[in-house]
This record gives sequence, C-alpha cells and structure tokens, in this order.
Amino acid sequence: MPDRTPQPIARAFAALLAALFAAALLAVPASAQVPAPVQPIQLPTQPGPSGSAFDGNGMWIWELAHSSGGNLDAIAARARAAGVTTLFVKSSDGTSPWRQFNRGLVRALHARGLRACAWGYVYGNRPTSEARAARYAVRSGADCFVIDAESEYEGKYVSASTYMGKLRAYAGPDYPIGLAGFPYVHYHPAFPYSVFLGPGGAQFNLPQMYWRAIGTTVDNVFATTYTYNTPYGRPVYPLGQTYGGVSGGQIVRFRQFAQAYGAPGMSWWSWQATPFSRWSALAQQLLVLPASRAVRPAPTTLSRGARGDLVVWAQQLLIGAGQNVRPNGKIDSRTRAGVKLFQQANGLPVTGAVDPATWASLLSHPAAKIRWRTGTAYASSASGASAPPPASARIRAKRDELRSAPH
Repeated sequence: MPDRTPQPIARAFAALLAALFAAALLAVPASAQVPAPVQPIQLPTQPGPSGSAFDGNGMWIWELAHSSGGNLDAIAARARAAGVTTLFVKSSDGTSPWRQFNRGLVRALHARGLRACAWGYVYGNRPTSEARAARYAVRSGADCFVIDAESEYEGKYVSASTYMGKLRAYAGPDYPIGLAGFPYVHYHPAFPYSVFLGPGGAQFNLPQMYWRAIGTTVDNVFATTYTYNTPYGRPVYPLGQTYGGVSGGQIVRFRQFAQAYGAPGMSWWSWQATPFSRWSALAQQLLVLPASRAVRPAPTTLSRGARGDLVVWAQQLLIGAGQNVRPNGKIDSRTRAGVKLFQQANGLPVTGAVDPATWASLLSHPAAKIRWRTGTAYASSASGASAPPPASARIRAKRDELRSAPH
C-alpha cells in the first residue's frame, strides 16, 4: 500500500523522533549505553599433581586381548598415530584383580613410550577389599589409578568413605587418582561425588561424557557437565565416546570443545569399540572454536529446597569456612542462614542461595572432611567431623545416562 502521508508532516515527525532519541541517550550514562561483555565466573580448582598421566590424550582398554589382539607393538603404533600417550587398562572388577594389568605390562608400555594407568570398577559392597584390588595395580607401577563408580554406588556414603580412606592409605596422599563417574550430577542426587572428589579423594574428575549414549549433542554434554561438575573444584578431564555409531566429525568437535574449555587432557572409551575409520579423527588437526562457543556456562545455583550431593558439598565447604550447618543434603533454613552469614562476611550479595559468586568464594576455603558412618548422631571436632549418611542419600536417581556402556 503506498504511503500517503504529506511530505512536510513526515519530515517534521521524523525530526521530532530523532530529537527525543538523542535526549534519551544523553540521559543514560555512557557506560550503560554499550554494556561491557559479561565474563563468566571461573571457579577455582584444586590442581592435581603436575605432569601426570592424565594430561594429554588417553584411550581406555577394557579387554586387552580384544584391543589390536593384545599385540603391544600394534597398540603402540596405533597410539602414536592417533596422538594417544596414556592407556587406561582395566585392572580390577569389584574385589577381583584382572591379571591383564601387571608389572610386565607397565614396563612394556613404558618401553614403547606410553604411560600405563589402571582402572577398577567398584560396587561398594566390600569397599576394603575393593581398595586392596586397587592396591595391586598401584604396586604394579601404574602411573595413575581411576575409580569407575556408577549406579551401584548410589547412596553409599559410608562405603565411599571407607574405600577412599583405604585407597589413599595404600597409594599415598599425592598419588594421582581420578574418578570416572556419571557426568550429569543433577541426575544423581544420592551419588557420593563429595566423597570421591572431596578431601583426600580423587584429584582428577573424568566424567563419562558419552553424548550419543545420553541422547544429546557434543555442545550440550559439555555445557551440562561443566555446569554441575565445576563446583567440586577438581579439574575436569573429559572422557569421550568413540563407540555407538558416533561420527568422525563429532569426535573432532568433542576435541575442539575440550580445548576451548581448557581441559588439560581427555580420553576415549574404548580401544576395542573404536572403528578403524574413527581413529584418524583422534589426531586430525583442529580449528579453534569461535569465542562465543568457548565460553563456559555458569555453575549451578542451589536455592531454597534444593537437595542432593551438591548441597552436601556446599555444606562441607560452609563447615570448613566456620559456619554452623549440618551435611544433610538439603538447603534448609539452617543452611540458608549459614549461607547468608558467609555471604555477609565475604562481601557478597546476601541471598541465602549458593550462586556462582558464592561457589567461587566457598572454594577458596578448605572443605571439612566428613567421615561418613552408620548411626544417627553428628559430631564435630578440630580434626574433622563424622556424620550419618545425608538424607539426600535416599533420593532415587532420575536416570542412568550410562546404562548402555560396558565395563
């Protein structure tokens, strides 16, 4: 439809709008006219031992005999071509050591320029014996050890506390230990991440970020995993997927995101399940992701009524910072009061919610070490605290996103 507005009137109206817009701009401070980019809060992490076998690229081996036929020369040649420097070889299942991991294998892999790490799948029914099985791998010369704890460990705070205590006693306080667990912490409110990744626990977090098995994308698995894992303050070493029909392009994108997120290392499940055509994607030269894709998401906020292990961890940090709360896994009135006092003492907005800024401040304090035990009473002393399992240990998991992964 043609514009029938008389030209003089149209020009006068346009001039009036321009004057009003200019006046509005003058009324707004210059700093508010063009907002500065918001930098996401990066939570502090507790660095693990530097130069460990977790750095760089790793590949997981479930059954050595089914990985290039168990031929170590063939394994070393393929690893070099793919840029793999560390092999994670299964060393135990529950209380039973797997003899495929032994001192001879470690020496042979070292002679071929590869680092040899061990991993054990744990169930939590006999934690002391499971720790002894891990001791066999450590004493065989493993460059690091990884705990593969999944659905069987839901709610088992006492077992996790016993297992980690024994494992640390066998391995020593500085020996490099990692946890390979569920990546979606919010799906598993009863899983004792706070024990496995807490004081005296694993220094490295290797969440199993199997995007296709979970039913999501590489982009989303990074965003979700980092949102819920970074509050534990341990460096994240993404564990990616080469099985289940993933494409070479997806593998390359996973590597790009790991680089963009600043991961010191990454690894892949698994040698025997990786199609020959996908190995080249592990060493393909990477293009840098655009800055807009490289921004880490903010850590999750815990508000009134939140429940789960992340709450337990926040309560341990609050206790370590001198607040009188109980590690029950619930953001109750007592915990909110403790959060407010902590925020007030540290110059933060007093909201009672554990938001990204509060997480960052909390992680600058050492967390209280909790010895989880059977019983009902909570006790605190100068050397630490002991407590019954938190109420959140009884919450059912929302989903087992790793249900199709072998172990």
